[in-house]
Amino acid sequence: MDYRIKAGDTLSHIAATRKTSVSALMKANPQIKDANLIVAGKTLRLPGSSDGFDDMPTKNPGGKSATKRNDKTSTSGSPASGASSDGTKGPKGSPYDIAKNHLNKNAGSLKLEKKGVGADMDDGVGNKVNCANFVSACLEQAGMISNSQHHNSVRGLQQNLDNDKDFKRVSLKDAKPGDVVSLKTGPGLDDRHVVLFAGWKNGKPEFIGSNNRNADGTQRITMSQADYPILSIHQYRA
Repeated sequence: MDYRIKAGDTLSHIAATRKTSVSALMKANPQIKDANLIVAGKTLRLPGSSDGFDDMPTKNPGGKSATKRNDKTSTSGSPASGASSDGTKGPKGSPYDIAKNHLNKNAGSLKLEKKGVGADMDDGVGNKVNCANFVSACLEQAGMISNSQHHNSVRGLQQNLDNDKDFKRVSLKDAKPGDVVSLKTGPGLDDRHVVLFAGWKNGKPEFIGSNNRNADGTQRITMSQADYPILSIHQYRA
């Protein structure tokens, strides 16, 4: 949900009461150029009110919070970022490779394509909430799910994969590029985001998906690290 700024509010106070961070608020609201200058009456988009990434701690395979951004030591035994040769594959290919072919495309433009992932995406989904729509389409293109299993909500896609005997939940340490990762982005039941695991970079997990990276809040296909708690990782085992 959004938050209307009140007189006397500061970003740090809002971040503390909403269990987020100043940097996450600024990422979600690119119109804010100075963290010390916000205007009463204006509306803030809270991280988790639509798909995107926050600055909450994610646990790495060692069980410690992965908070260092510049750690140059990779986690022992973890595949390198983008190691699709070690990833999960369906009858028609790797969902990671399929997703990577669309890096930096706007989700709104991708949906207009008449073949491939774009053709499998639902045109009726808003351009700020395409994460499950995009991941579902990548799984369809890889031959891992049918059109009837496509879902435009994270929770719906989670349930469909839980009900599919070809998918099993795994831990982060066992994740492979192409696995479906659902993240908790806020306190609400539907404050969720879904991406594909892309490997490890500097000891932290990296993900690819449709993320709120444009200045107007719309989504673009990007690959990055995320600091949200992980709800589930589904791995194709057929």
